[in-house]
Amino acid sequence: MMNNEQFGHSTASAQYFLQLAGYLGIPVISWNADNSGLERRASQSTLQLQLAPSIEHQSAAMLSILERYKWHQFSVVTSQIAGHDDFVQAVRERVAEMQDHFKFTILNSIVVTRTSDLMELVNSEARVMLLYATQTEAITILRAAEEMKLTGENYVWVVSQSVIEKKDAHSQFPVGMLGVHFDTSSAALMNEISNAIKIYSYGVEAYLTDPANRDRRLTTQSLSCEDEGRGRWDNGEIFFKYLRNVSIEGDLNKPNIEFTADGDLKSAELKIMNLRPSANNKNLVWEEIGVWKSWETQKLDIRDIAWPGNSHAPPQGVPEKFHLKITFLEEAPYINLSPADPVSGKCLMDRGVLCRVAADHEMAADIDVGQAHRNESFYQCCSGFCIDLLEKFAEELGFTYELVRVEDGKWGTLENGKWNGLIADLVNRKTDMVLTSLMINTEREAVVDFSEPFMETGIAIVVAKRTGIISPTAFLEPFDTASWMLVGIVAIQAATFMIFLFEWLSPSGYDMKLYLQNTNVTPYRFSLFRTYWLVWAVLFQAAVHVDSPRGFTSRFMTNVWALFAVVFLAIYTANLAAFMITREEFHEFSGLNDSRLVHPYSHKPSFKFGTIPYSHTDSTIHKYFKEMHYYMKQYNKTSVADGVAAVLNGNLDSFIYDGTVLDYLVAQDEDCRLMTVGSWYAMTGYGLAFSRNSKYVQMFNKRLLEFRANGDLERLRRYWMTGTCRPGKQEHKSSDPLALEQFLSAFLLLMAGILLAALLLLLEHVYFKYIRKRLAKKDGGHCCALISLSMGKSLTFRGAVYEATEILKKHRCNDPICDTHLWKVKHELDMSRLRVRQLEKVMDKHGIKAPQLRLASSSDLLNHHHLKERPPLLGNLSLAASAQDLYRWSYKTEIAEMETVL
Repeated sequence: MMNNEQFGHSTASAQYFLQLAGYLGIPVISWNADNSGLERRASQSTLQLQLAPSIEHQSAAMLSILERYKWHQFSVVTSQIAGHDDFVQAVRERVAEMQDHFKFTILNSIVVTRTSDLMELVNSEARVMLLYATQTEAITILRAAEEMKLTGENYVWVVSQSVIEKKDAHSQFPVGMLGVHFDTSSAALMNEISNAIKIYSYGVEAYLTDPANRDRRLTTQSLSCEDEGRGRWDNGEIFFKYLRNVSIEGDLNKPNIEFTADGDLKSAELKIMNLRPSANNKNLVWEEIGVWKSWETQKLDIRDIAWPGNSHAPPQGVPEKFHLKITFLEEAPYINLSPADPVSGKCLMDRGVLCRVAADHEMAADIDVGQAHRNESFYQCCSGFCIDLLEKFAEELGFTYELVRVEDGKWGTLENGKWNGLIADLVNRKTDMVLTSLMINTEREAVVDFSEPFMETGIAIVVAKRTGIISPTAFLEPFDTASWMLVGIVAIQAATFMIFLFEWLSPSGYDMKLYLQNTNVTPYRFSLFRTYWLVWAVLFQAAVHVDSPRGFTSRFMTNVWALFAVVFLAIYTANLAAFMITREEFHEFSGLNDSRLVHPYSHKPSFKFGTIPYSHTDSTIHKYFKEMHYYMKQYNKTSVADGVAAVLNGNLDSFIYDGTVLDYLVAQDEDCRLMTVGSWYAMTGYGLAFSRNSKYVQMFNKRLLEFRANGDLERLRRYWMTGTCRPGKQEHKSSDPLALEQFLSAFLLLMAGILLAALLLLLEHVYFKYIRKRLAKKDGGHCCALISLSMGKSLTFRGAVYEATEILKKHRCNDPICDTHLWKVKHELDMSRLRVRQLEKVMDKHGIKAPQLRLASSSDLLNHHHLKERPPLLGNLSLAASAQDLYRWSYKTEIAEMETVL
């Protein structure tokens, strides 16, 4: 039992004693005025009942004071006093318990080893501090706090019992301090001795009356510090449980004295002390102003308090209101400008807050403010992501502000060695803060201070989609190049040659050569080219006349090819529909470092693209892509809206700017014609900008981190970045009738076929004019007929006759020389026929009977073309004819051939 409060001096000996007793298993009933200094972690193994209020009671009483005056945020300041960690832990646990009905925020937790540690409070928003230290340490801490202006009328210090001790008030303590205290006088000590004796006696009685302890005696005769005895009292822990369960009657109007599982009092009473001037105003004294009772619903009862600075009202517990001049530059969706109400000059609830767009020199001293608010050239309404964020800052930090648009309308870049725009205002300290979509980069960070980024961004590219276009090669896209080559080069060729080869070699097939040499054989038309015709007709299921093979093997091979064609066409048709739908084409750049942008003159025609001058994007391109920056100057736009409009109407192929801004504009496009392409370049973030060494940076950073942790930033992003682009609307448009350009691939295929046919026609003419004569002399075995029957026939006499006759039927001379030659040849033919008739008459006069022969004309040859035998050129010419008859037959044959060739 100790009532001396030499914190830090006697605490160590008491701590050692409790640890030693716990090691030996000996229960301890204690009442220590400085029990808050006993480290619970070191003594947790002790068997101790503490009759004095615990450190948990003190922390709960201190937080009750904060709750009474609605002080939601505070800092914890401790020295290195024994048990300081337990105090901080007790505060945190109590805060967690009270979160359901009162929300606390611990701004700082500082262990003061040197006075400079208090600088953390200078940069903090804390105006309420909980102090746990010895009185000597508290004097040093509060002296340093006064020097740092942390003890003014806006600051409240709430201290523990260890600081108050014997109610001694040091002159260094600021007026208005609050604290918790319990009686440590000799009378109180004597009263607690009486309670301790009662607890002990009731514990012994309970232990001895319990039948379970009949064989366990409370004697300690077997204990010894020597080797021959036991070093721990085994029955001590059992006896401690009986002591802990004792309940004795307390004072009047107080609950019974009972203990928790840790050995602390369940119920405690603490006095609330206030440091105020004495009656003669000469000294400061600790005066009891209330009481805290842990067992009552309304635990705290407080009378009048002398507040810091002798104020009559309690401090707000938050930083005093301050005013900020904030400069901005509009950019959707971060800051949008719209006119105010022309009648009231105010902004509606959904239109944001008033912001000044007029320059400082335009605001005359005698200007009517109410009239200026209604004039949109002076004031407009600002709304957007940044404005909502600013409102949250103002609510949390308690400041007022004035929003002013930057005069030159520039973002802030180096121009001729000087900063312009927003950065210039900060450098010249014309404003306190810049709030807009200002990108953080190394150049700006060198001259201003940025907060933590509230949004990530980078440099992106926006392009327009050209809808309703089907690829000219869409009909080829169901299969890749390798598949088409496999079908065209391998499958078709293999099937053609196999069918042709099986037909040629089959016993039931047809020998082409035999047919060409023997006219008595039934004509049968089949060749390699006709096999190609068959294969292509089966593949595309064309309803055309084809010559089928006769051989069983070749017919079987044809059926196998037909089965392949069915499977191929089924797969092709099923996939073709997916590739013939309406497509959206666009310039697919890989990013800002795409070669077509980096070297714009290398691509013909060059792409047209631009950005906004004097922006972060412009300065980045100027720094890293000189050629691109020089080229795009001619296409730069003054605003993002102009750049996006130029992309939509085709004046620009692409527009380069901040990624998040472009994503927002893409989402806002109702027709969904815009899209961003490629990867973002130079990833960075948007931040709040302050002048160098501004005292507001840490304040806003702390709130930003809280907004990010609790999801406020994400909610704002989702609200403002949501657009009106409706993909379902585009799906409806895709069912509209197709225009000519949408199925252009079919016409391109037809055109390619026409050009190929014209090429084949040219080759056909070349064959008949230059190649056929030479080929006829060499094709003795009629091998060409194996490739093409028409080619083989063109090399025979009958083919020549057929060709000449066709030419004769359609021939018309175009000049008199041709007519003269034609008449001359016909005249020679007529003279030859007349001479023949004259010779026949002469033969009749000499008694020689002329043979009955008839000259065959070209028409006769053609009419008998389908017969099995050659039509007779001569009528009745016997094999035993005379030489004269043979001569006459030969002569008349030449005449017939001449007529045919004509």
